[in-house]
Amino acid sequence: MDSLYAPPGHLTAAQTRQALGITAGALRNLVYRGRLTRSGGSERYPWYAARDVAALHANRVARQSA
Repeated sequence: MDSLYAPPGHLTAAQTRQALGITAGALRNLVYRGRLTRSGGSERYPWYAARDVAALHANRVARQSA
């Protein structure tokens, strides 16, 4: 099943939402605004690069503590 497995170095949408602590709508918003780009998968089951998710998370944490 495509939605459960992503290649090494990538996260599924569910894993990305969990890592960032956001909802599905918030994830769609990040993609729409260009803050996060899909790196593979399909339209229904996208993958996101783990390094991009980690960078976005670090940026969000830094902004919250500033």
